[in-house]
Amino acid sequence: MIIDVHTHHVPKGWPDLGWPEAPRLRVDSEREAVILLGDREFRRIADDCWNPSVRLERMDADGVDVQVVSPTPVFFSYERPAAEAVRVARVFNDLALEICASERLVPFCQVPLQDPDLACAELDRCLASGHAGVEIGNHVGDRDLDDEGVVQFLQHCASVGAPVFVHPWDMAGGPRLDRWMAQWLVGMPAETHLSVLALILGGVLDRVPKTLRLCFAHGGGSFAFWLGRFENAWHRRNDLVGVSEFPPSHYLDRFSVDSVVFDERALRLLVDTMGEDGVMLGSDFPYPLGESPVGSLIRRAGFLTDTARAKLLGGNATRFLGR
Repeated sequence: MIIDVHTHHVPKGWPDLGWPEAPRLRVDSEREAVILLGDREFRRIADDCWNPSVRLERMDADGVDVQVVSPTPVFFSYERPAAEAVRVARVFNDLALEICASERLVPFCQVPLQDPDLACAELDRCLASGHAGVEIGNHVGDRDLDDEGVVQFLQHCASVGAPVFVHPWDMAGGPRLDRWMAQWLVGMPAETHLSVLALILGGVLDRVPKTLRLCFAHGGGSFAFWLGRFENAWHRRNDLVGVSEFPPSHYLDRFSVDSVVFDERALRLLVDTMGEDGVMLGSDFPYPLGESPVGSLIRRAGFLTDTARAKLLGGNATRFLGR
């Protein structure tokens, strides 16, 4: 069973969301569309974002049995009033179920994370209607994963057995990051690394049950490469960094990462750091910076044993999804 835990969808039609810069879709043809933020072009997309038949054909071509299908983060609406964000979440979550009618497409919902009570309620509604888990952004404004409201939501996820996929979003801009796709090439890895630090140093993993199933996108960003620096700081500047109960390496079995790193050397570092049980196939399908063919890095990685390869391609994801 080959399971891709990191894919996204965009429904083809949704109502006017009600504010000037709200995401909207300009449909250019049966197969092409553009996500707009107000009048500004955000991303060109194709029908593999919304057409399940096209998505399944692409999966068959790549030898993928199952996709976890998560929202595209631009629709999270965390910056909006919570009442608006829950309305948006309901629209997109219900449309996701239409896209994911096939048992091979496993929907993850979005929630209004800026309001933990509404977020928990929307998660419960979605789990009851057919969603298998939830995707969240790695921060809500200046509030990171150790924010009390986010911790409350993660505790609820653990209590109801919902897996959580953490995706970077809303990266900082400016002259140095607004060229060369630097927000994606530098900002996304840094955002994810920062949130893993918040998860550990914010004491979140000391407070949430060990049953919480948590996965970070994009290989956990730059975290694996800099774990040694993180560990060194925890020991040598414990007065500033030693706020978690244990050193950072103690928590490596408490979360997973996906495999979207594109280079065998990077994948080897991930497996060496997280263990062969802590890495899952992810592709970022269907976006241009995703892996294609899906799973090619894991399949060709010469350092993996057959047992480890099977875990990365699907066994770990089966456990993450609670199947």
